[in-house]
Amino acid sequence: MSARTESLDDAVARIDDGSSIATGLALEHAIPFAAGHELLRQGRSGLTLIGPISDLLFDQLIGGNAVSGVRAAWAGNVSAGTGYRFRKAVEDGTVEIEDHSNFSIALALQAGSMGVPYLPTKSLLGSDILEHSDLFVTTTDPFTDERIVLVPAIEPDWAIVHVQRASPDGDAHFWGNSGIIDPAVGAAENVLVTAEEVVDPEVIKSDPSRVAITRDQVTSVVECPFGAHPSPVAGRYNRDNEYFLEYARRTDTREAFEEWADEWVYGVDDREEYAALVERELSITDPTVAAEVEYGQ
Repeated sequence: MSARTESLDDAVARIDDGSSIATGLALEHAIPFAAGHELLRQGRSGLTLIGPISDLLFDQLIGGNAVSGVRAAWAGNVSAGTGYRFRKAVEDGTVEIEDHSNFSIALALQAGSMGVPYLPTKSLLGSDILEHSDLFVTTTDPFTDERIVLVPAIEPDWAIVHVQRASPDGDAHFWGNSGIIDPAVGAAENVLVTAEEVVDPEVIKSDPSRVAITRDQVTSVVECPFGAHPSPVAGRYNRDNEYFLEYARRTDTREAFEEWADEWVYGVDDREEYAALVERELSITDPTVAAEVEYGQ
């Protein structure tokens, strides 16, 4: 096996306090909750979280006192509205918020992946973000004399991505909604890939068009079945809708969150123990299979 293949605790141990982490990049799909929970178990602090429509993982990391900043378009609980730990942190001023649109966070990471200082857009001119943020620069397009907004690049210390399968060397197959995984992986200094399964490199080579992440981008590979629950993973398991509602019911106060976290995060040693807590059947029972693809030799 390649030196890149590690246990989840060893891979997460590479992430220092104060790191900036892009994650939840496929929107509501394939959110790397297992890696996030390991960050909490290892007591990380001072993290800056970067993402688009960032679901429960951001709220949980904030609740676990791991976060000092959020650079995102939205954070909360898609099934129940607000995330109580995120909202309380904003109200108390304990977490610094950098407000983005989904498109501006994508542009910022794309600029980072391209190695350019910024990328232009007109879309922010139609929002009120500019009224509340001095991050962006409004200027005149030298070619058209029209107003544009410059979105500064973001280069995260880490991107954490969950995929269906990866080779020990770090080449990864991913399908389903991918969101802004590609620019985030390109912009990040380090990439942690958690995978439903680690497979022989020949499996990856059999479908080169499915490769979403290549080995040259990857720092660590972790085999982590069920590693994105409660979010769905295309072809593997469905979204656990009840989990999102239960989380909202159980985390409206600090004391309630800590009780929840003691059960779901700190009370389990690994993902296998975690999976035993899930009583609902989420496996795909009637998979839709794509048409066969032929390659030459």
